[in-house]
Amino acid sequence: MGRYRMSPFSSPSLIIEHRLESFFTGGSSLITSGGDYKGIDKGVVVKWMSDQWPVKNIGPMVPSKFLDNLLPEDKDYDLGDFKTEPDESVLRWLASKPAKSVVYVAFGTLAALSEKQMKETAMAIRQTGYNFLWSVRDSERSKLPSGFVEEALEKDYGLVAKWVSQLEVLSHDSTGCFVTHCGWNSTLEALCLGVPLVGMPQWTDQPTNAKFIEDVWKIGVRGKADEEGFVSKEEIARCIVEVMEGEKGKEMRKNVEKLKVLARDAISEGGTSDKNIDEFVALLT
Repeated sequence: MGRYRMSPFSSPSLIIEHRLESFFTGGSSLITSGGDYKGIDKGVVVKWMSDQWPVKNIGPMVPSKFLDNLLPEDKDYDLGDFKTEPDESVLRWLASKPAKSVVYVAFGTLAALSEKQMKETAMAIRQTGYNFLWSVRDSERSKLPSGFVEEALEKDYGLVAKWVSQLEVLSHDSTGCFVTHCGWNSTLEALCLGVPLVGMPQWTDQPTNAKFIEDVWKIGVRGKADEEGFVSKEEIARCIVEVMEGEKGKEMRKNVEKLKVLARDAISEGGTSDKNIDEFVALLT
């Protein structure tokens, strides 16, 4: 069954397209997109869910191209008219940088940092001296320090892009760490692609995700904010340097590489997710 894959926003999934038109109407079991990925929670959450109601966990829900590559055409989340093709200029810039040398920065499509926090983040990145790629929406670009974008381009140590294909960036050899708001999609993608994180959570589930990143999975570090939620440039820089070249960073990288392998094992033919899909289909046939 390993050739059938799902994406969280696909229409409605490759499995349905291939085998089941009534996938969600069987009623005899429940499949969730949380993922039967025991490397994340050691099976505790999965067991608890199974004790509450009939459930089959599948995942992680990352396009096949970036995990098992059994379906190379499954390369994005099929978001309709939203641009998902990689920007070749960004990929060329990444390709010009050494392995694990680029700090990737992105805070999602909804989170809006204050102007003060955007400027502080920019100064922190400049202070570390690392190459960086920062995805900044047009609506947020005016919050960056004056001359920041131009200086980075001129000195060829940084690139600010209005949109990037995050999966392409995270899977690129040049990417060394990910400064993120800790949204679940971003967290899962980094975990599946073996990239350690610097967390700057903003709201909803993000603080919980950051807690798991730092204290449970040990694949990153969370920037410590003050009582108003502000993270200083010194703290951001400290976190980036720790992940990129600190002793703890080396352990984070080892841990996330282990989870990357477990992710691929789970969705591969014969893996836990694959078996759960087979068992669910068997209930309906």
